[in-house]
Amino acid sequence: MANYNVVPLQRLVEQFERLPGIGSKTAQRLAYFVLNMPEEQAKEFSQAIIEAHEKIRRCEVCCNLSDREKCPVCSSPTRDRSTICVVETPRDALAIEGTGEYKGTYHVLHGVISPLNGMGPDQLCIKELLARLNNAEVSEVIMATNPTVEGEATAMYLSRLFKPLGVKITRLAYGIPVGGDLEYADDVTLARALEGRSEL
Repeated sequence: MANYNVVPLQRLVEQFERLPGIGSKTAQRLAYFVLNMPEEQAKEFSQAIIEAHEKIRRCEVCCNLSDREKCPVCSSPTRDRSTICVVETPRDALAIEGTGEYKGTYHVLHGVISPLNGMGPDQLCIKELLARLNNAEVSEVIMATNPTVEGEATAMYLSRLFKPLGVKITRLAYGIPVGGDLEYADDVTLARALEGRSEL
């Protein structure tokens, strides 16, 4: 039986398979899609990847992604610098920013403490955050790590680390989603919903 592998196509499929959440079938679909693009469009696609790698860096203040020394939030004169929202990833900051409700600044850790995955405090952007907290301007740090075991452990570690600095540490309230039924909520979610209740 003849070998049907077309080497450049196979290499393209393998590159797509490296992406998170992409299995072999999806990788094949994406590879064939790219292969069927007009040549100019394919060049633009590859150039966008190269340009992103070359030009995107971490903001010198909050460690979020930026194409300048300071990201748009840190360079904005209208943001409330007394509040820092600590998130795990740039995507989390984007999600909070998308609500249009938060007017403070962010700090991106680029991960969570996870010994099983070889992630300790030294691998996260904690020293940059500590440097920001030494500024008397900051009065509140909002822990917005995900409600996972690692996210909770990271939030607890940071809150203990920051307590001596006299900064108010708060945690995002987690609870019942809008449209959710109480009977289907687990105990931890219900407990969080009760803890995070606010006055009407």
